[in-house]
Amino acid sequence: MPTAAILPVKRFSQAKQRLQPALGAGSRTALAAAMFADVLAALRHASLIDTILLVTGEPTVQDVAIDADVTLINDRTEKGQSHAALSGLARASALGYDSALLIPGDTPLIDPLEIDSLVSNTALADVDVVIVPDRHGTGTNALVMNPGGTFQPQFGPDSLRVHVEQAKRRSLRHEVQPLESLGLDIDTGEDLAALRKAFETHHGRGPRTQGVLKQIDRSQRPIPA
Repeated sequence: MPTAAILPVKRFSQAKQRLQPALGAGSRTALAAAMFADVLAALRHASLIDTILLVTGEPTVQDVAIDADVTLINDRTEKGQSHAALSGLARASALGYDSALLIPGDTPLIDPLEIDSLVSNTALADVDVVIVPDRHGTGTNALVMNPGGTFQPQFGPDSLRVHVEQAKRRSLRHEVQPLESLGLDIDTGEDLAALRKAFETHHGRGPRTQGVLKQIDRSQRPIPA
């Protein structure tokens, strides 16, 4: 089933504030930009993603993102991930898509093969919405849904429970489907430590993010006396 990927991205300079004081402003900006680039690259390599709708107010994405496969939706109001997701869903529905993948820009371990499997399994399972939880089992790191349907994304604290309850309330067929490569989103110092550990075994994942982390590590090393 042709699927539109919707990628809401916060301005890089405003992203990852919870990584203070572990990372300075410049490092947080560079990390947010690198994670976005890795997620975008993975979506481009997923064979079942037909188009990518990028919802953002970040001015620099024009330089790296826009081509025939990516449509930029200007997030002028920047009212948060859920609001940006709704803008992307409206555009996907207007373009005639019956399937949309909502995914954040801070899951650098993302695997294109798992994305294809997620989209394919959703179609085969004949469900209205698939909810991909975060590694803690409380948040939501992806949704697959009909962009013209009644289900609405409600990201934020405890969003997994909120999404499941909404699906039940609306009598929608739904599944919660954990995916290894989408379990880890980066918000806190603990998440960053988990990412560094994951890169020890997933050397090919998130190359831009790995590069930025190496630069950060070098900049934080003490200068020899």
